[in-house]
Amino acid sequence: MEMPEQPRSRRQTRAAILTHLLQSGGSFRPPLAKAVRLSEASLSRILFDLKAEGLIEEARRPAPYVGGPTGLVSLDSTVALAALELTGQWLSVGVGGMTGVMHYTERVPLPKKPTVESVGRVFREALSLLRDWTRRRRITLAQIGITIPGLGRLSVAGNPIIPCDIERISGMLGEMFADVPVEFTNSVVAHAIFHRCRTEDYPFSGAHLFVFVGQGVAGAWMDDPIEDDALQPVELGHMVFGPEGPRCRCGHHGCVEAYTSLPALAELLGMTEAELLRVGSEWTTAIPISSRVRQELRRRLFRLGLAIGNTLNVKPSRGVIVSGWPSLLAETDRQAVIEGVDASLLGGRQHAQASLAFAPPSNGNDPQAALAFAAFRLACRGGMPAASTEAA
Repeated sequence: MEMPEQPRSRRQTRAAILTHLLQSGGSFRPPLAKAVRLSEASLSRILFDLKAEGLIEEARRPAPYVGGPTGLVSLDSTVALAALELTGQWLSVGVGGMTGVMHYTERVPLPKKPTVESVGRVFREALSLLRDWTRRRRITLAQIGITIPGLGRLSVAGNPIIPCDIERISGMLGEMFADVPVEFTNSVVAHAIFHRCRTEDYPFSGAHLFVFVGQGVAGAWMDDPIEDDALQPVELGHMVFGPEGPRCRCGHHGCVEAYTSLPALAELLGMTEAELLRVGSEWTTAIPISSRVRQELRRRLFRLGLAIGNTLNVKPSRGVIVSGWPSLLAETDRQAVIEGVDASLLGGRQHAQASLAFAPPSNGNDPQAALAFAAFRLACRGGMPAASTEAA
């Protein structure tokens, strides 16, 4: 017997509509009503409000079939969001729209050996640039999204990857952007949202595991965006494969990250990380790879697969998406990831019924991931003020 559905509050219903539009890029009314489980009359009433508030627009499009709908509902392109994305090299700051169009970006470099103080100064400089740019254009921001590598429940005060004091940065935002809702997240969560909302044929709609292989290796559990705990970071990069392995930035030896992160890949290819980033996505064809190096690459990808499989043993999931440099390799090399997953899972993928997909790397286009996160948080609030009391 099916459980009756819990009634949704107005905020939740609006959030369902806005997140669906964010993930689909736009929809005609009948499929939108079906997707968010509303009658067309109820949907019309809510769209009227969202349009009056400047959150959505409706453009006439040729009907998909004779007698079909002609109004394509999409997010309003005039909504302005700010994005700040902290990476190993710099802090990117930008202003953009709900669909990912960037109107302004700036990068403030980090010092070679960052400290809480120097990173605080970099944030102050970036926020001043943001304030000046928005003031000159009389732009009111609807949301600020900030992504920090390795941010977790235990690291709000001291960040383990790039030292920064979240409370201090929140204080600066309170001074400079008093009325704008601000949200912080772990970088992997932002990259997961970026792929979920900006990929046309995203392979999974239900709950799944997103794995990001970049400067570090991390994962995020993805679920229905309306739930509060829909996005949970997973530190799978620090599974130890051998105490005699290479030293990881977390202080341990032999972590999967120490074998498969971008710095580890650069070292294996005999170049610096900066050189590898300059070559970009072309490295698989631009850099000659000897058979010895290719074999080592596969061994490392097998370990990445093992780490993913171990994660699925703890919490089973039907879908896994891997984003980052492994997705640039030929299918024969990528097979090593699948073999690693199979070697870890009890009975392999068939038993777990897990399907694996690869997505292109999304690092290097910052602050796009932070912008997608800001759009997502605004949508999850139903576009309502952050502090507004829940209206049924």
